[in-house]
Amino acid sequence: MGKATGFMEIARQTPADRDPRERLADWNEFAPQLPVVDLKNQGARCMDCGVPFCHTGGMIANMAAGCPVNNLIPEWNDLVYRDQWREALDRLHKTNNFPEFTGRVCPAPCEGSCVLGINEPPVTIKNIERAIIDRGFEEGWVAPRPPKSRTGKKVAIVGSGPAGLAAAAQLNQAGHLCTVYERSDRVGGLLMYGIPNMKLEKQIVERRVELLRAEGVEFVTNTEIGKQISAQELRDRFDALVIATGSTIPNDFFIKTPGRNLQGIHHAMEFLHANTKSLLDSNLADGQYISARDKHVIVIGGGDTGNDCLGTSLRHGCKSLINFEVVPQSPAERTSNNPWPQWPRIHRMDYGHKEAAAVFNYEQNPNKTLPGDPREYAIQTIEFLGDEAGHVRAVRTIQLDWSRPSESGAPFTPIAGSEKEWPADLVFLALGFRGPEQTIAQQLQLETDARSNYQAEYGKYSTNIPGVFAAGDCRRGQSLIVWAINEGRECARECDRYLMGKTQLP
Repeated sequence: MGKATGFMEIARQTPADRDPRERLADWNEFAPQLPVVDLKNQGARCMDCGVPFCHTGGMIANMAAGCPVNNLIPEWNDLVYRDQWREALDRLHKTNNFPEFTGRVCPAPCEGSCVLGINEPPVTIKNIERAIIDRGFEEGWVAPRPPKSRTGKKVAIVGSGPAGLAAAAQLNQAGHLCTVYERSDRVGGLLMYGIPNMKLEKQIVERRVELLRAEGVEFVTNTEIGKQISAQELRDRFDALVIATGSTIPNDFFIKTPGRNLQGIHHAMEFLHANTKSLLDSNLADGQYISARDKHVIVIGGGDTGNDCLGTSLRHGCKSLINFEVVPQSPAERTSNNPWPQWPRIHRMDYGHKEAAAVFNYEQNPNKTLPGDPREYAIQTIEFLGDEAGHVRAVRTIQLDWSRPSESGAPFTPIAGSEKEWPADLVFLALGFRGPEQTIAQQLQLETDARSNYQAEYGKYSTNIPGVFAAGDCRRGQSLIVWAINEGRECARECDRYLMGKTQLP
């Protein structure tokens, strides 16, 4: 490495986000970038470690460990330290088609597996990645690269999320004519409508889409395969078909909970999708979204989606905001059963949690028991209460003791006498997703697995129908964007092999 002792001399440094109260007044990204001199120093912290676990992506204890797209992280850290930014960009693009997305919204499993992170704060890999690609666009280094020749083969790609876009980018570079079908009015799938603007501004997505379009990829929006065009018709018209529709059927663990059908209870993506569309269409002037303004809001479920519901509700101007987590609060540091290089399962305050804490004084809120955090842990919703008009007015809960499994086999026991009623005008269910919609599978007679995902072996991606491939969340289940990019790239490789009998794609 350029500075072999850098990790001993330089402390981890990340940019300070914009003040929570300031950023709640807009929908712009809240994370700035470090100055170049500081980024060079952070690159110098990358150790000359014998085995860099950061770029050896895999699954350990059912969690991502290291980078799923195998980014050449030590190499571009060293190049940034040496001020060789153009070369760093070339290294980055060798493995990742869309570093401007992962550099913003990936949870950075690479940092969780950083060797330095065993006993020190890890290298700021995610910030450096974003800085490399942002500078690449600023300097004009990122430009359309149409393939030098065409094979004459045509590939249809269903879904324009990260997996579909990655597959299109790779297959187009191999010379195939790619057409991407998207049922929404804008390209990007989860990147466009599943992630709020303050985490990923949509001009960032549109900029990459325009690059792909300039390279020869065709995009068809407002077209749902299985409805406007049958899946079989699409298969007949193209030499190969890649399905990358994502996992879009939301989990709902409250189907049998009293009051579930009350008005004002929504799945999280209903809320997030409509808000972003209205924001892009009219800056929210058209009113075609679920407004949390002056409402008591409860978000059930954690993770990124629940956090995004917090941030969006705050920007609307909600009256109160609480987040329920059925699991106990994570520890402040790694425990013995969560060793490196596993993803560290520790307590974190994400942007929405910090914003909520800045707006509402949870220490003095009579409806909040944990100080400084909008989340209530080890809590279960047992009833939704409504008013005379059939609209939700409150949520009734009970606390859970996770140290005592119940006789019914549940890993917890409800605590008698801990029932509580929380005011609620809006309830958002952020409970994850249970699989893809089944229309395409039914029309093509695709085999599915026990979780209703399209059956296709990881690394091969071919379904039971020759020439039909599946990649991303519709194949593996709900996962990270970086895994979707990984699968889209690898699926393109196998699709190219099917079309040409061999492949040079990575």
